[in-house]
Amino acid sequence: MRTIAAFTALAFTIPANAALAQGVSPETFYKDKIIRVLVGHPPGGSYDFYARLAADMLAARLPGVKSVIVENKPGGGGLTATSWFYAQAPRDGLELAVLPETIGNTQLMDPDIGKWDVGNFRYIGSFASANSALVRRRNSPSQTIADMKRQETIVGCTGATAQSYQYPALLKAFGGFKFRMICGYPGANEYAVALERGEIDLVSSAWNSWRVTSQRQLDDGDLVPVAQAGLKRHREIPDVPLLQELVDDPASRNAVEFASAGAMIGRALMAPPGVPPERIAYLRDIFDGMVKDPSMIAIAQQRRLELDPTTGAIVQGYSDAIAKTPPEIVDLTIKGFK
Repeated sequence: MRTIAAFTALAFTIPANAALAQGVSPETFYKDKIIRVLVGHPPGGSYDFYARLAADMLAARLPGVKSVIVENKPGGGGLTATSWFYAQAPRDGLELAVLPETIGNTQLMDPDIGKWDVGNFRYIGSFASANSALVRRRNSPSQTIADMKRQETIVGCTGATAQSYQYPALLKAFGGFKFRMICGYPGANEYAVALERGEIDLVSSAWNSWRVTSQRQLDDGDLVPVAQAGLKRHREIPDVPLLQELVDDPASRNAVEFASAGAMIGRALMAPPGVPPERIAYLRDIFDGMVKDPSMIAIAQQRRLELDPTTGAIVQGYSDAIAKTPPEIVDLTIKGFK
């Protein structure tokens, strides 16, 4: 955690109305206020699902708040919203976000795009980890891992900065997979149509999105997970190998693990730099309470959203660890993406 001095160094960036309100208790500050939850992806995917869950939970559990609104700001695999959130979001605790778990990786690998310091963001808490699953259609010409190493498999993706491209690219670079990438799909809804039509053979997307949008197809075997990105296998797909388990070279495995480390951050609620620390502490307490509330858990279950929460302080630690990745691992990962 940063010291109070670190927040003081950012004081000049805090708008005047927020600065004047810093002496007000968090309970009083949030009374009759509108909170906005930014999401950097279009509706229909797991980022949007969890942003809306966050909004509904906060509206129900944050005392006195007037309303909580979700704002979709898609672009660049969530990085357009991340840039705005870091540089321009109000620093008063009324603008929160659910952003890509890979923003720490982007900061290290592509600083021209990742013009932020993840150490200045503040995580409120994570609803669930976010292993990505590489899922093929039932009648794909490539049925097995061995097939995918032997013959071309067409992979759908949004763009080169998104995990839908990056995880398959790592298997292509380090695992000998013969993937052909076709990017430009806007998101989860378009992937589903493209798979059904046979335009593509495989897509990498968050498991906690697949389980909401495509559970029937998964149950029926129309969609089959073949690999997953993360530091540990997800409890719902324990027989599906991790990406690093499909790579032989130790250095390359380290690169894949670095690229996958954000899965531990998952679908997390966060605040921009400069929010007064007492409000961060207050929001973290609210978060920890709401994800244990039976009525809130019931809302998540009704939406088929996994709840496996992690406290904000622990998520902050995961983010800080990613930021400390040795340069040689970062450089190798960058080569894998090309």
